[in-house]
Amino acid sequence: MHVLFYDENYKYAGEDDIEINIEEGEKLPPNSTTTPIPSGLSVPKYDPEKDEWIESATKEYIESVTPPAPKPSEIEVLSKQVADLYYLIAMGGA
Repeated sequence: MHVLFYDENYKYAGEDDIEINIEEGEKLPPNSTTTPIPSGLSVPKYDPEKDEWIESATKEYIESVTPPAPKPSEIEVLSKQVADLYYLIAMGGA
């Protein structure tokens, strides 16, 4: 069974595959869950009351670790310019 662990502040602390037989009454280790983390979370934090992972990072932190969007390639720029020229010609110029 794939288990995700969280620390005393409920922040993600790793994961592991463990052998456990819930049908025989075995329980998950302390501070663990089988609820998967949704993609896109920078600093996941577990909410045991809702049984879900939430974002715990500030907006400023997320912006600081998010890479800038890639600049368009020369071909993409030229393609847009050609498309704009075709549009201009189709609309009758200026």
